[in-house]
Amino acid sequence: MKYTRLSKEQFEELHQEFINFLATQSITADEWADIKANKPEVAEEELDVFSDLVWEGVLKKVEYLEHISPQQMHLFHLKEKDMQLIAIKLKMDTIDLTTTEGYDWFRNNLLSDDVEFLTANKVYSDDKALDKFKLIQQGGVITKGNLYKYFEKLVGK
Repeated sequence: MKYTRLSKEQFEELHQEFINFLATQSITADEWADIKANKPEVAEEELDVFSDLVWEGVLKKVEYLEHISPQQMHLFHLKEKDMQLIAIKLKMDTIDLTTTEGYDWFRNNLLSDDVEFLTANKVYSDDKALDKFKLIQQGGVITKGNLYKYFEKLVGK
């Protein structure tokens, strides 16, 4: 398995897609029930293969990721050849960006000496999808990129 298995909730959301996936392998509902009951290791493999296919599809489409922690914000634009980062770091540990109050302070003090902006670019490894997946595993959340676009204008990138 290349990525990680989908959660029970994700499988429930993708129930019809999973049925279609099984159908492409000529596995009927009765055969699937038999596989689950008598060959659990084969059923596990099918779940893993389907999970990887879903992740591949998602990772191909993702363009922006955000990771916000109490004192830092990492905003990624996942371009075709590289990923671009806008990193924001608070120099004060009394402010927490993950709270409404902390975020409000941040918005009102963007240009303060207590807020540091950094930018970076990184070329993908041989496996661009896996690079993206690792960022998600580390807490990155897929977004539409509104924060990235806003700060891109601010930092003049």
